Amino acid sequence: MDKVFLRAGRERSVERRHPWIFSGAVERVEGTPPLGGTVAVCDAKGRTLGYGSWSLASQIRVRMLAFGTDRVPDGVYVRELVAASLARRGASPLVEPHRGVRLVHGESDGLPGVVVDAYDGWCVVQLASAGAEYWKDEIVAALLTAGAKGVYNRSDVDARRREGLDETETTGVLAGGEPPERIEIHEEDIRFLVDVRHGHKTGFYLDQRAARAQVGAFAAGREVLNCFSYTGGFGLACAAGAAKCVENLDLSQAALDLARQNFDLLFGGGVAPCPVSFVCADVFKQLRLYRDQGRSFDMIVLDPPKFAETKAQLMRAARGYKDINLLAMKLLRPGGVLATFSCSGAMTPEFFETICREAAWDAKRDFQIIAHTQQAVDHPVSLNFPEGAYLKGLILRGAVAPEQAI
Repeated sequence: MDKVFLRAGRERSVERRHPWIFSGAVERVEGTPPLGGTVAVCDAKGRTLGYGSWSLASQIRVRMLAFGTDRVPDGVYVRELVAASLARRGASPLVEPHRGVRLVHGESDGLPGVVVDAYDGWCVVQLASAGAEYWKDEIVAALLTAGAKGVYNRSDVDARRREGLDETETTGVLAGGEPPERIEIHEEDIRFLVDVRHGHKTGFYLDQRAARAQVGAFAAGREVLNCFSYTGGFGLACAAGAAKCVENLDLSQAALDLARQNFDLLFGGGVAPCPVSFVCADVFKQLRLYRDQGRSFDMIVLDPPKFAETKAQLMRAARGYKDINLLAMKLLRPGGVLATFSCSGAMTPEFFETICREAAWDAKRDFQIIAHTQQAVDHPVSLNFPEGAYLKGLILRGAVAPEQAI
């Protein structure tokens, strides 16, 4: 087997079971490992520390699959990892009707770069690392064995370029049947239609499941502005939570069209319990327009796309987060609620809270933190891989002047 030798002192992260080995930690390579192929990882003295997947193109040269020497990863081992990940989600996560669930969450489930989401039994995979692509057939086979109706590929992600992977033929059916144009999933009493072919990520934001419920619980009687609404997730939760009205704001008309269908499902084709509107516009520009028009809301949701892919982009992203939160804070009525989120992995919860605090200073408004949110439980975070905690959120409540509280 090809071997990767680490520089003296750089073995500590592997011994602590962190799955990433960066290029600067590598002293030399014995052999010519293929892209995604398995290599033995050795310390400077030649002691084998474990085994991982190799990528010469990536700054992350090795992503660990196994620590220690008890087991050399092979196809059987990878299938066992997938089966174990599914088992952690329940006895039969692929056969429960209308369930939306993340089955494999990358490094935190021991499968670096592998994401598998299931929608009513249809599996959608993202293979974002060289090792994930190398073991694709074994991953697909494990999903079919577990009862998947079909496996659809949504590996159209920028991370593949950094891994030196082919960026063609990254979408389409990998095995089984062709998924429906729209797949229906349920979250409690709310029904969603998911477009796995063209939707964001694998088609839906399963990671915000718990946050949607938390936000919906604060919506009763409030006029809600749902920014970066995508297919309506938070807006639907607010409408189900007895909001006074809901406005969904997004740059994508296709997403808003699907959001409209989701609201029709919620209302069952009958009379809507609250007015709902859909605005196709750039959120930053539209919030400035509302500010200039003197508009205000009782509740605003900010669930923007990822502003920072890497730490190098973090400060520029921070300016974007501060700008959007400052605008929202100025549009909130006294006692209003702001639910704000960041899915940028490089953004720590502490830094995100600091950004929101500085936005409140500039807005000259006082807020209380009434809830912290994080990714749903089927998106676990390994203690050895804190980078897996990418999603963080705050639910803030604005202060009310004493005379207004009487």
